[in-house]
Amino acid sequence: METISYPLRIPQEILTLAKLRAKEEYLDQTTALRQLLYLGAEEYVLNLVESGRIAIGKAAELLNLTIQDIHRLAEKHGIQLGATAEQQKKSSETIKKLLKR
Repeated sequence: METISYPLRIPQEILTLAKLRAKEEYLDQTTALRQLLYLGAEEYVLNLVESGRIAIGKAAELLNLTIQDIHRLAEKHGIQLGATAEQQKKSSETIKKLLKR
C-alpha cells in the first residue's frame, strides 16, 4: 500500500489513545495512529458494503485485502455481507417461477 505524507490536526483524546496503544503494544506513536486510522477505515468500508453502497471487490481493493479477507473481517465485526436468508428464499422462489415458464 502506497503511503503519502499528509498534514493533519489530531484531537488530544485520539493522541492519548494512540500513546496508550503504543505503550501496550510496544509500538511507536505514529504506527499506533496509523493502526487506529486503519481500524476506522475497515469499519467504514464494511458498513458501505453492508448498506450496498460499494461492492465487496471494491472494499477489498480499498483495504488492499482479498475478498475472502473482507468476508472474515465482516464476520469478525458481526456484519452480514450478501443476501439474507429471506432474500435467498425469495430469489429461489423467483427462479422456480421463471423455470416453469
